Amino acid sequence: MQGENFTIWTYFFLEGFSRYPSLEIFLFVFSLVMYLITVLGNSTLILIMILDSRLQTPMYLFLGNLSFMDICYSSTSIPTLLVNLLSSEKPIVFSGCAVQMYLSLAMGSAECVLLAVMAYDRYVAICNPLRYPIIMNRQVCVQMATVSWMTGCLTALLETSFALKTPLCGNLINHFACEILAVLKLACTSSLLMDTIMLVVSIFLLPIPMLLICISYFFILSTILRISSTARRHKAFSTCGAHLTVVILYYGAALSMYLKPSSSNSQEIDKIISLLYGVLTPMLNPLIYSLRNKDVKDAMKKLLGKIPLYQTFEHLWFHLRLAPGRTH
Repeated sequence: MQGENFTIWTYFFLEGFSRYPSLEIFLFVFSLVMYLITVLGNSTLILIMILDSRLQTPMYLFLGNLSFMDICYSSTSIPTLLVNLLSSEKPIVFSGCAVQMYLSLAMGSAECVLLAVMAYDRYVAICNPLRYPIIMNRQVCVQMATVSWMTGCLTALLETSFALKTPLCGNLINHFACEILAVLKLACTSSLLMDTIMLVVSIFLLPIPMLLICISYFFILSTILRISSTARRHKAFSTCGAHLTVVILYYGAALSMYLKPSSSNSQEIDKIISLLYGVLTPMLNPLIYSLRNKDVKDAMKKLLGKIPLYQTFEHLWFHLRLAPGRTH
């Protein structure tokens, strides 16, 4: 024992969705399917960006980083959730909890910064197209992506180290992962320092990047509305539409988790939001970018065209479509 009221725990138990046993099989199938689509979709997106020279531009460099972050973020909690949904006991050792908390915070925080960087990239591309290759050269893009990763890693290290030093009066975490807010609910006493750190980091990673994104899109929209050509205006809207959709999904879920008032059943709501945040948003990102982007769709078709099975299916589909016409 340390002090009088708390213990240094070597392991924790994750409550997960144990209160709803009838839903666990459904949640297992749902989470597994979403996770597999997330990994496959984002991996495919990264692969076509590496193989297709047309996609080796600043926008796709950032998109590749976003896809990798999505894979890492989902992989921090969803595999553990899948195992626990099939288990009666849901233990996790202290070191495993620490790693899970750190990686989920690091990936989520890095993505917040990266989305702001991507908004700036679109601002330069649309508002300063002639200077775009100079401003967004490869060295600058790599530096901006690195800043996103470093910001996420450092803020996560700060939050995780202080959270794990907080005295805890229990080891049953009312969540399906070692989510920092759920762990801090076990704290024996409230910590002004920890609350201040959480508040400062949340403001730094949520409202500030959102403000930068809003400013970027204000200038983007004003520039697009001045474009006389309908085709050019539509192309500008389509390139920004995918990013804006991802921003709304990501920040909507993040704000609902970290900047909402607590209530008696808020923890159950947090679990649902976290599950959707962990599997749905990362799964939708590659779909949004591939469906709304002609370059990505063309690169996807080019990659699939090299697969013999896809070629066979394409030829079969082509002949089936011609078959009715041949009967006349």
